[in-house]
Amino acid sequence: MNPVSRAGGQFIGGRWERSAASGRLDVENPATGEVVARVCEGGAADAERAVHAARDAFPGWSSTPHKARALIVREVCARLAEQADELAELISTEVGTPLPLSREAQVARPTEVLRSLCDAASEVAWTERVDSTVVVREPLGVVVAITPWNFPLHQVVAKVGAALLAGCTVVLKPSELAPLSAYALADALHEAGLPAGAFNVVTGLGSTVGEALTAHPDVDGISFTGSSEVGRRIGAVAAASVKRVGLELGGKGPSLVLPGADTGAAATATAARCFTNSGQVCAALTRLIVPRDRVGAAEAALAAFVEAQRIGDPFAEGVTIGPLISAPHKERVLALLARGVRDGARVVAGGPGVPVPSGGHYVAPTVLSDVDRAMEIARVEVFGPVLCVLAYDDVDEGVAIANDSEYGLVGAVWGPDAEAAAAASRLRVGMVGVNGGRLNVRAPFGGYKQSGHGREFGRFGIEHFLELKSVNFPPGGRVTWPEP
Repeated sequence: MNPVSRAGGQFIGGRWERSAASGRLDVENPATGEVVARVCEGGAADAERAVHAARDAFPGWSSTPHKARALIVREVCARLAEQADELAELISTEVGTPLPLSREAQVARPTEVLRSLCDAASEVAWTERVDSTVVVREPLGVVVAITPWNFPLHQVVAKVGAALLAGCTVVLKPSELAPLSAYALADALHEAGLPAGAFNVVTGLGSTVGEALTAHPDVDGISFTGSSEVGRRIGAVAAASVKRVGLELGGKGPSLVLPGADTGAAATATAARCFTNSGQVCAALTRLIVPRDRVGAAEAALAAFVEAQRIGDPFAEGVTIGPLISAPHKERVLALLARGVRDGARVVAGGPGVPVPSGGHYVAPTVLSDVDRAMEIARVEVFGPVLCVLAYDDVDEGVAIANDSEYGLVGAVWGPDAEAAAAASRLRVGMVGVNGGRLNVRAPFGGYKQSGHGREFGRFGIEHFLELKSVNFPPGGRVTWPEP
């Protein structure tokens, strides 16, 4: 595996081709600022060729029995597992994730997601009877997947795996900041026997390649993970041709601590969920909402957690906090922190004054208290290692604070089981962890409100890429339909 060697081309129609455009984009190691690869800055012509390749491949791939499709995708799982160490090092280099976390979250979990999707393909009701009607689930068509940089392989396989298992063909536009693992996946799919054109990769900027793919009349669906701003643009462009759009957007995850909870344990677990991958996680828990008389206990636990973190080189032993993805993103996070303090938030731990390694895009994990829900820092997705503590006087107010957000991706509740379940039922989010309940890759993942629409993972993710067809037979007549 040598994804860097692929960086000069686009994967279109089952082979690596030179881009129609001459521009190049630097892929940087955020821990050092060093350029580790230069990838094609593709354009509309590349997008056009990729869509045509996917459209040409669609009749053959969509008519392949779903069990045969799953065998090919399952082979990809085996290939990714064989390359796990190399992939983890690659992603740590291009994203800055500490290596132990890369092994787990950037490689092992995506492989688990892909395996679970293969299993889920057998759970889909490809055909079902409704009286004398056969309801058939058929592939949507050509799908464009536009993915972010924070979990580059995980985000890709959740979309691409589900779409391929549904029988769709795919054009992937990975983030230009972290595209290298997508090249490794392209090679793995090709080597596993995926037909030429069923999967294509075009690198470039969202404003050019992404826009061209989204607007293309031969594209039937878009699956996007990223910012709400870009998601709104994709929705608007796709609406012109009435494409199906799946959006997994931002979050401002509330972690609601009930009066009967162990405040210290809940605060510590919330901090772990907030600072993972340097806070660059859409599903991070970034608002700790606690009873007013427990704020001191929460602050003490959070300060202890931050004190135990080690910031530095993602490949150094014991490092738990790596860099942010880029210099502009670092400056954005620091600016939001500064405005939060100006607005009245109090730094409990960390903060801009904490020394961080030079040369990379580091920000120290920071806890802010005395945060009011009207403050910008409590409302905007920071996408960095910043945790806000908000106080409430009764549970109804706590739930109201949790729901007072334009986002609704994830949340958490801590407390006695029955009380926690009751509070969880009141949160307007797509996924709630109760007393530490974690992500289940067989269950649907997605959000409410401006966190998007559509769901990923398991059969729910596959069904997002399927169309429903009703085939009506005469009542009382013989009903036959071929096995999909």
